Amino acid sequence: MANQQTIAREGTCRGVGLHSGVPGSVLLSPAPRDHGVVFTAQGARGAVAIPAGIDAVESTRNATCLVRDGARVGTVEHLLAALAAYGIDNVRVQVDGPEVPVMDGSSRPFGEMLQRAGKRTLSAPRPVIEVLQSVEVIDADRFIRIEPASTYAIDYAIDFDHPAIGRQRIRFDSLTAEVFAEELAPARTFGFLEEVQALREAGLAQGGSLENTVVLGAEGVLNPEGLRFPDEFVRHKVVDLVGDLSLLGGWLMGRVTVRRGGHGLHRALAEALRDDPNAWRRYAERSPLTDRH
Repeated sequence: MANQQTIAREGTCRGVGLHSGVPGSVLLSPAPRDHGVVFTAQGARGAVAIPAGIDAVESTRNATCLVRDGARVGTVEHLLAALAAYGIDNVRVQVDGPEVPVMDGSSRPFGEMLQRAGKRTLSAPRPVIEVLQSVEVIDADRFIRIEPASTYAIDYAIDFDHPAIGRQRIRFDSLTAEVFAEELAPARTFGFLEEVQALREAGLAQGGSLENTVVLGAEGVLNPEGLRFPDEFVRHKVVDLVGDLSLLGGWLMGRVTVRRGGHGLHRALAEALRDDPNAWRRYAERSPLTDRH
């Protein structure tokens, strides 16, 4: 089994928040073994440490947001996906602003930041969550399932009534850092022009633009450069999935199948798995999925 890793040196990035529209920054710092991924955000009484875990999830509407003791940090999923895929188990994440900057709408800038920061191996085994029994969540015509497998495998399909998307499906028999960097990280978040007004009235998508979002008009993609992949939309959904399921607290050993998924369904699966102690076991020294602070 691989050992835990942290970053070798600090890494930072700056940008605008996708939903808040507020400029902000992220500072990553090395952390010791068994520390986990811990965000630091400002609450009413100062800085608050927010361990990245399922129990900290406050909202999954259009993004994954974590909260603790009055402090909140939003849009964490793209950074979490990069940390998980690149094998960074322990890191301090200081967020200046209400959410992690969206950067170009993908996970690639965070992967590049991690590559610049480098890795340092620690003297403890990497937490691995092995799925022992199938767990499934069904919501009308949508479902998500995880079942035993010898790798972290993903089968994801989406179906949108839009000429630029339609039905898309992608499968990975084994998710690795190389697969993530080449096949998933560049895929950007997307949204529909007809929904922009409603989102902004709801306080969302305030920072969204053609620079950080694939925007879909009635007939097609509005971004002048077009798509990075013909199926960029489903690839980005997989990025969100990897980020959201990293909140279980370890690298997954299981096959995840998703149909018409999103943040809410990802969260529902993570909670269902956490709540079924017969469905998984964890290889690590610390306590299992629930947060014990």
